[in-house]
Amino acid sequence: MSYIFQILPQLLDGMKLTLMVFALTLLLSIPFGMVLAFLLRVPVVNWIVNIYVWIMRGTPLLVQLIIIFYALPMLGPTLPRFPAALLAFTLNYAAYFAEIFRGGIKAVPNGQLEAAKVLKFSKWQTIRYVQIPQVVKIVLPSVFNEVINLVKDSSLIYVVGLGDLLRAGKIAMSRDVSLVPIMMAALIYLILIGVLTVLSKKIEARFDYYK
Repeated sequence: MSYIFQILPQLLDGMKLTLMVFALTLLLSIPFGMVLAFLLRVPVVNWIVNIYVWIMRGTPLLVQLIIIFYALPMLGPTLPRFPAALLAFTLNYAAYFAEIFRGGIKAVPNGQLEAAKVLKFSKWQTIRYVQIPQVVKIVLPSVFNEVINLVKDSSLIYVVGLGDLLRAGKIAMSRDVSLVPIMMAALIYLILIGVLTVLSKKIEARFDYYK
């Protein structure tokens, strides 16, 4: 038990970086994904967005991290570790959110869009007051599924040398030749996902209540 309390500060310190990557990725990727979803309905640019989504969803996040941090500097721009990781996560998850929101947008009945035209809503007013509120209700379960995946995927930032929760556990495991640190890290991940799962159910129930 004393050993657990000895390594716990290291794990919690790593968890701070994990939560930072998690929070900032959501803050950036969800709005970006929403914008991409609406751009998919614009004939002039939808093919570009489709190629972007195909590449981001068709290649592993790990490879994208390696390319942005290790390969991109060969072309000129060099990013520090944290911005590089955040960029890779944002670009990757925005593509997944774009597909989720695209499905939600298609689920909005055409009759409501026609009603918005009758009421002389502008394009922006139709998006803001008619489409977005309904899309949010429709896509909540899928969005929360990706949010939970993001908690686990955040462990991939170790490839750029950032000291997240998993890396802190692996370092302690190698140093002390013990499985306890990595098991403790897994337990912390499990607790985080449990909290998010409960929170997601409450939010979904709240939206169902207002249907």
